[in-house]
Amino acid sequence: MQDLELLRYPIGKYLPPATINTGHIQLWIEDLIELPQLIVQATIHLSEEQLETPYRPGGWTVRQVVHHLADSHINAYTRTRLTLTEDNPAIRPYFEERWAELPDARTGDIELSVAILKAIHQRWVALLKTLSPEDFERTYFHPETKHQNTLGYLIGNYAWHGKHHLAHIQAALKN
Repeated sequence: MQDLELLRYPIGKYLPPATINTGHIQLWIEDLIELPQLIVQATIHLSEEQLETPYRPGGWTVRQVVHHLADSHINAYTRTRLTLTEDNPAIRPYFEERWAELPDARTGDIELSVAILKAIHQRWVALLKTLSPEDFERTYFHPETKHQNTLGYLIGNYAWHGKHHLAHIQAALKN
């Protein structure tokens, strides 16, 4: 029997560095650049049966994971823009598990979400590359966790998030 925690977090949980520096930011931006193509490579030749494979018992299917990445990274892009244009904005949480159960996420063509992921990452990275180190120190407030985080933290979290779900897809396809 496989360890459920390892199936849930195949690359571990997001642990940001104690101090985020420009080197971290640059690596994370590279991760954001690479993610859409890695998702394409992992999913391009999948059958319907493979798309319906959950990455763990009780977990989302590969299809739902791909749609979740698009949904989540749209939110991350929006949160980035809010953080850059408002003083410590409260971001809007959403029920990702409910979004993953909507009909378009359960049965929709993943190519639509792959296209969204490609476009949102191109636009997001273009913005991130124009920012100063001070911009990555800007903060937002997460009302669910009650934490104030920096834009640098957000970028690291979503760089991890992409790798996390890519590992889910790869694990589902190995079984």
